[in-house]
Amino acid sequence: MFHYLKFTNYFITTLLGVSSVLLAQYWILLGFGVFIIFYIVGDAFFGEDLSQPNLTKKWALDAMLYASVPTTFILMTVCIWLVTPFNWPIMHWLSSTIGYDFVTAKANTHIIETLVAVVFCGLMLSGIATVVGHELIHRIGNKKAITTGRWLLSLSFDASFSIEHVFNHHIHVATENDPVTAPRGRSIYKHVPIAIWGTNKSAWQIEAKRLKRKKKGVFSLHNQYITGWLMTATWLGFVFLVASWQGVLFVAGIGLVAKVVLEIVNYMEHYGLVRHPRERVMPKHSWNTNRRISCWAMFNLPRHSHHHAKGAVPFEKLEAMPDAPVMIGGYISTIVLVLLPPLWFRLMRPKLQHWDDTMANENELSILRTQQGHSIPTSADDRRLI
Repeated sequence: MFHYLKFTNYFITTLLGVSSVLLAQYWILLGFGVFIIFYIVGDAFFGEDLSQPNLTKKWALDAMLYASVPTTFILMTVCIWLVTPFNWPIMHWLSSTIGYDFVTAKANTHIIETLVAVVFCGLMLSGIATVVGHELIHRIGNKKAITTGRWLLSLSFDASFSIEHVFNHHIHVATENDPVTAPRGRSIYKHVPIAIWGTNKSAWQIEAKRLKRKKKGVFSLHNQYITGWLMTATWLGFVFLVASWQGVLFVAGIGLVAKVVLEIVNYMEHYGLVRHPRERVMPKHSWNTNRRISCWAMFNLPRHSHHHAKGAVPFEKLEAMPDAPVMIGGYISTIVLVLLPPLWFRLMRPKLQHWDDTMANENELSILRTQQGHSIPTSADDRRLI
């Protein structure tokens, strides 16, 4: 039973985070601090989860995934309440019932606390909606799963992720044709706009090619890239009706944070790794981590090496792959390091050197020589002499 319940981790922390945003004022800062510290310290001190349980209760696993829908709804409702100029009668009733004046607390929330809430809620959205959306859009042929995943991703302006991620990223990972694989030396600040532009361009091209093959109009509702943006527009239109332009700006900011977090995660999952386009994707082509708290919070997404080696494998069957390239730390702590490029580059240098020395083949070393323009040994025997 424990191996099922451990994946409820992020739901609990998200609801605790939602409570701090609902209480407003300094509670936002306190909740954000506790959230970050829990995941950084948890990954640092709770070790790795190398277990491979045989989870057969598919209904329970699916229930946990689809529970992200009401959880996301609760999160975004609280976010809208924090900034809406409208008075909601239910909040006056809740204030009198609980004995805490939510209306006054919201009115007294400082602009700094509101900006922190944007980042805080963006992180929560990325974990509860983006991670689950990623899992669901991989279930090719399951219309309910893909549609749910696209709606979850649309909140972060990324419903087209269902196109590009499955039909480009997984095929071209670790090559120059993958816009989210960052070459060595590229900072996260340069990479994020490149990745956002590249993935949108790729998604459009994939859909245009598919529709032309089916002899359907590219500029039509058959185009999933277009319908993905219509999902986002529908969401923002709804927010405007219930929370005016303040709500739209706030949830748009949250969505952008979640999108940027996704690209940061892509960056750290694939940074500096290369693959010859004609060679199959192997576990060595993605950075992996089995840190217990990250794996439990993100439905085993950190077991990324196996996910890329076998993209159709559901989260509960992803293997630990202890021999795969190992990420610096857990996901939250690595996100922090990525935001400090000089430190990131220094910490990644020995890891990349180890990958070159022990995992790269001759084709991959040749690609690196072309990319970097520095001397890399040309044979396994030469590498052993270093």
